[in-house]
Amino acid sequence: MSDAASELEKLRAELARSNAVVSASEALIAGLKLEIAMLKREKYGRSAERTARLIDQLELQLEELETAAAEDTIRAEQAAEKTAKVRAFDRRKPVRKPFPEHLPRERVVVEAPAACKCCGSDRIVKMGEDITDTLEVVPRQWKVIQTVREKFTCRDCEKISQPPAPFHPTPRGWAGPSLLAMIVFEKFGQHQPLNRQAERYAREGVELSLSTLADQVGAVTELLKPLHALIEDHVLAAERLHGDDTTVPLLARGGTKTARLWTYVRDDRPFGGTAPPAVTFRFSRDRGGEHPTGHLTGWQGILQADAYAGYNQLYDPKRLPGPVVSALCWSHARRKFFELADVESNIRKGKNAKEISPIAFDAVRRIDALFDIEREINGQNPADRLADRQRLSAPLVEGLERWLRGERALLSKHAKVAKAIDYLLSPNHWSSFTRFLEDGRVCLTNNAAERSLRGVALGRKSWLFAGSERGGQRAAFMYSLIGTAKLNDIDPQAWLADIIARISDLPVSHLHELLPWEWDGATPLVKVA
Repeated sequence: MSDAASELEKLRAELARSNAVVSASEALIAGLKLEIAMLKREKYGRSAERTARLIDQLELQLEELETAAAEDTIRAEQAAEKTAKVRAFDRRKPVRKPFPEHLPRERVVVEAPAACKCCGSDRIVKMGEDITDTLEVVPRQWKVIQTVREKFTCRDCEKISQPPAPFHPTPRGWAGPSLLAMIVFEKFGQHQPLNRQAERYAREGVELSLSTLADQVGAVTELLKPLHALIEDHVLAAERLHGDDTTVPLLARGGTKTARLWTYVRDDRPFGGTAPPAVTFRFSRDRGGEHPTGHLTGWQGILQADAYAGYNQLYDPKRLPGPVVSALCWSHARRKFFELADVESNIRKGKNAKEISPIAFDAVRRIDALFDIEREINGQNPADRLADRQRLSAPLVEGLERWLRGERALLSKHAKVAKAIDYLLSPNHWSSFTRFLEDGRVCLTNNAAERSLRGVALGRKSWLFAGSERGGQRAAFMYSLIGTAKLNDIDPQAWLADIIARISDLPVSHLHELLPWEWDGATPLVKVA
């Protein structure tokens, strides 16, 4: 090879190595940004507008950069092999966690040499071993459990003796507790309709018709009703509830109609409460105000919700046993400003900078200062929270109100930001927005209720509609059980399998032992950062 060709190869190798260094550095930076964003979310909680979209973007960016870094590293290694004058690039490999200890290990021993590869002698002895772990998956295994009841006849009286028939959790039972738990959890927790489950089971060699699966879902719902009642009683014993609702398409003649799924969440942890968190769902054919009124009959306390007029009957001073206290959500108010101040979203929609409201941008900044204070005092007892709010938050709220009223006086009633200001400063709303300055139990947001409805939003894309009103009520029933299990950080499917197996044998006085927060078989839910 000539000197010129050799120099060219060297330059190409140097370029490949430089590209690999740059790609690896970009991937490292993206990985660190993603890690920082996830740590912030873990510390401060989810924020739909600010961090969820950012994390999605960072994950996609990291995926692309890691792939590019791997490609450039291989090219650099191949180029370095062609010339001894360029050192190969040693890229920092992505860190992989060790495989879980609970997974079974299958030992595959490579055939050992019979003689020394160097001199050919057969006098070789084992001095150690190197183990390479490879993660593999085995297709799900189905099995039929045959319970044999032997018959015996008596030589004296000629009577037949036989053990009693095995117990099945559900009438006409043919499915074990683990299979029943899997069916209902995949339908309501993983949003897999029964027809798709039946198709997958058939591909695995087990033919189960849709009607057969549906029969078992109904039987499980009936079986778990006493436990559901205990959870609902626990939720309605709260001093403060989060309430919200979302749409659910309901199959009707000629198409679908818009029904509603309502959620009521008890979570006392933000103000240092020791009661376990829980959630209950309700279904209705429409969004009439009589529904929340009926759901909360006899309940009195603080309701954290949006400004939906249907809740007004609960706030009526003449209501028995007394009016419910309203506390509105600052996330809702902030969202109205954020939509007008979201630079990235507006640019994506083709809007220019003049359409981005500086008033909305400043309002978001001021509201975010209140959220920063809330993150610091989260988990304190009500008295300490209230004291900190009076000292730190009250002046900010007073300044925000004064500034918004001044800006509103200069705006046309048709301005978009004026509508956001009016929503916050409305005489019917402002006292409920500032309720958190009067009671340390009140949260600044209604995010707890919104989080409980996320699964419903995902499910709508899979099951498309509720087949009937009974189907909607059944979905609300199962969402209550699964949602409560998740709030208590236990694996919903493992919990369902255990309680399905045990509930019929437990006396009513011991039924509370199956509640998620008292369950002795609790398996910690693996959280993903």
